[in-house]
Amino acid sequence: MKYREHFDRQVTCEDVWIPTRDGRTHLHARIWRPTDAETNPVPALLEYLPYRKTDWTAPRDAQRHPWYAGHGYASVRVDIRGHGDSEGTPGDEYDAQELADGVDVVNWLAEQPWCTGKVGMFGISWGGFNSLQIAALAPEPLKAIVTVCSTDDRYDNDVHYTGGAVLGIDMLAWAGTMLAFAARPPDPTSVGEDRWLPMWRERLEALDPFLHTWLAHQQRDDYWRHGSVCEDYTAIDAAVLAVGGWNDPYRDTVLRLVEHLPDDRVRGIVGPWSHQYPDRGLPPGPAIGFLQETLRWWDQHLKGEDTGIMREPKLRAWLNDPVPPATSYDVMPGRWVGDDNWPSPSVSWDERPLGGTGTGMGAAAPVLVRSPQHTGLDAGRFFPFGNASDLPPDQREEDGRSVCFDSAPLDARVEILGRPRVRIRLDSATPRAHVVARVCDVAPDGSSTLVTRGVLNLLSRHGRDRAVEWTPGTYETVEFELNGIGYAFPPGHRIRVAVSDTYWPWVWPHGERGQLTVLPAESALLLPVRDPASDEDEHEGRGPIRFEEPEQALPLPVTYERPAEATPERLVTYDVAKGEWTLEVDPNYGGSRVYPDGLRYEESARETYRIRADDPLSAVAVSEWTIRLRRGDDWDAEIMTRTELRATATEFIMDSRMETRADGETVVKRAWHRTTPRTSA
Repeated sequence: MKYREHFDRQVTCEDVWIPTRDGRTHLHARIWRPTDAETNPVPALLEYLPYRKTDWTAPRDAQRHPWYAGHGYASVRVDIRGHGDSEGTPGDEYDAQELADGVDVVNWLAEQPWCTGKVGMFGISWGGFNSLQIAALAPEPLKAIVTVCSTDDRYDNDVHYTGGAVLGIDMLAWAGTMLAFAARPPDPTSVGEDRWLPMWRERLEALDPFLHTWLAHQQRDDYWRHGSVCEDYTAIDAAVLAVGGWNDPYRDTVLRLVEHLPDDRVRGIVGPWSHQYPDRGLPPGPAIGFLQETLRWWDQHLKGEDTGIMREPKLRAWLNDPVPPATSYDVMPGRWVGDDNWPSPSVSWDERPLGGTGTGMGAAAPVLVRSPQHTGLDAGRFFPFGNASDLPPDQREEDGRSVCFDSAPLDARVEILGRPRVRIRLDSATPRAHVVARVCDVAPDGSSTLVTRGVLNLLSRHGRDRAVEWTPGTYETVEFELNGIGYAFPPGHRIRVAVSDTYWPWVWPHGERGQLTVLPAESALLLPVRDPASDEDEHEGRGPIRFEEPEQALPLPVTYERPAEATPERLVTYDVAKGEWTLEVDPNYGGSRVYPDGLRYEESARETYRIRADDPLSAVAVSEWTIRLRRGDDWDAEIMTRTELRATATEFIMDSRMETRADGETVVKRAWHRTTPRTSA
C-alpha cells in the first residue's frame, strides 16, 4: 500500500448541513475539496450512508475522500436521515424518503459555487445500492456512479431471500445489526450539547425492527420491486462502473449490469475479493489500485477526459486457479481475463448429466435426498469480510450429508466463467421443500473445495412472485442458476455436484422434514466453459489486463483494542444427548477503537444459530449487540439489543428488545413481539 500525503491540489475539509425538500430536515455532510475550488470549480462525488461518518466509517472515509479531493474533486460523505448526525428519524432501507433525500443532495451539490454542476456517486454495499437506485431516478447532474458489492435485485440477491428461500443467517443477523446501528445517537460535537439527547429520543421512539417488514413480504412483490433496478435497466442514464468479488454474495449483479446496460455506459470488474473495497488488502487478494481505476472513470465521465477506460474490456474478471480448501487466502492464484461482450462468445455451455451410462457422474437409478437439518454448518460466512474464518472449509463433511455426483477424473484443465446452472428431475415427498446444489473441486486426496452453489425454494419454481405447492408423487424438472464464479478445475480432479434439501443456517427450513427423489439420468450440471485461447485475442492490440498498486490518503490514526478474552469467530458445538448443533459467530466488524478526537467506540456482537438434526422446527437464530460511545467524562451512550427468530409449522415468531442509556440512566427501553404467517418460506 502506498500512502499519499501531498497532492497536486491542496485539500480543505468542512462539515455542513444540506437541506432536503421538506424544508424541515437537514442532512449532515463532510466535504473534502480543493482549497481553490471556489475559483476553479470541480465535479462532486457523493457517498451516502447510514453508518456514521464521525466514527464507524471514519477510517475508511479517510482513505479515499481526501485522495479524490487531492485529484480535483469535491468528495462528500453524507449521513442518511435519522442516522449518524443527520436530522429526522430512520426509515426502512432504501425507502422512498432515503432516495428522495439522495436526489436532493445531488442537486444541492451541483448548485454549489465550487462545483462544475456534474456529480458522481460511489459506495460499497448500502452506498453501492443507493447509488444504483438514485441513478435509476436520473437526477440531471448525476453523470456517473461506481457501485461496489451491490445488488440490482433486492429480493433474490440480497440479505433477505435467495432462490425464494428465507436467508436464515442474514435475514435475522442483518435485521439485528441494523436495529443496533439505527439506535446509535448523534454526536454532541456535531449537533450540539443541547440537541443530541432530544434527537436521540426521537429516533429511538420511531424505530421498528426491519425483520417485521422483511418477513411480511415472502414473495417478490412491489415492496421488493422498489429499488430493484433490474425491473428497468433503461431507467439508468448515468455511466456505471460495477465492481464485485467472487467471495461476495452480490457478484452476480456485476454480470447482469454488464449484460443489460449499453456498452458505452458500463464496465464491470470482478476480482477474488470479499465484501470489501478492493484496495484494502484484506483476504483474499490480490488488491488493486482501486482509487486510481475509479479516477479514470470519474475523469472520463465527469471531466470529459479520454482516460482509455472505455477501451478496456466490458468485463474484467479474475479467473481463480485451483486451491485446496481453506477459510482464508491471503492471495488467490489466478489471472485477469477480459471480455468485450457479455454473455461472451468465448464462453460456451457444457452440459454434464448427473447419471447414466458413460457420464461418469453416477448411476441412472433414482436416488433419495434427505439431509440432516444441520447440513450447511460448513457453508462459511454469507458476507465474507476478510476475516480468518469467513470462507467455507473442506466440504467433505457437507458432502457426506448430501447426495454427490462425481465426474471421472478430468483429462484436461476446465475453466469456467459465469453462472453455472443445474437441471434436476425430482419428486418431493412434501408440498414444501428446498433443493440446494453445490459444485466442488475434489482433489485426488479427497479434499473438497467449494466452487459455487445455489438454492431453490420449490414453492417459487414457477416464479418468485408466487407460491405453488408441490404435489407429492409427481415428477417435475426444475432448473436454477448457481452463483457466478471464475474457476479452473485442474487435470486429475473431479467435478462434484452435491445435492441436499437443507442448508442451515443460510436457508431457513420448511416446517416439516421432507425428502426428494432425484432422477440423475434426467438431471444435469451446465457449466459456462471459457476457451483459454481467447486470452490471445483479448491481448491483441491491447496487452494483458493490469491494475496499479493500491494507493490511498494517509490513514486516520485510530487505535484498535482487542478484547481481554478473545472468542472464536466461528464455533460449532454438538450436544450429543439432544442431537442439537449450535453455531456461534462473532461478525467482527471492527470491534472497539479510539479516535483522534478522544471518542472511544466499543462494539461487541454475537450471533447464535441452533438446530436439531432431525427437527426443522427446532431452528432458532439470535443476534445480540452491545455498543458504547463515550468521550472522556462529557458523553457516555450505550445501546443493547437482542433479536430472536424462530418458527412453528405455520408462522414465524420474532422477539426483539432494545435498551439505551446516557450516563448510566435509561433513555428508551422497548420490546417487540410479532408473528407472521409462513406464506412461502
